[in-house]
Amino acid sequence: MNAIKMGMTIEEAAETSGIGRNTMRKLVDWGKLPVLKVGRKTIIRRDTLERFMTVNQGRNLLNEKDVRKVE
Repeated sequence: MNAIKMGMTIEEAAETSGIGRNTMRKLVDWGKLPVLKVGRKTIIRRDTLERFMTVNQGRNLLNEKDVRKVE
């Protein structure tokens, strides 16, 4: 059975979205992209990442002030 995962690591989310790993980490550190912490592992929900990308379409993700936060 090949189920789609609900959550992804930062590396998986970066690969899936095309956003670089370092940029993805910055977005999390800035509090723009909510995550689940499980010990040392950081998990990003698939639906949250999709919502984040929709809300920030056309924005410069390298500029903290230009990035909209999602809940």
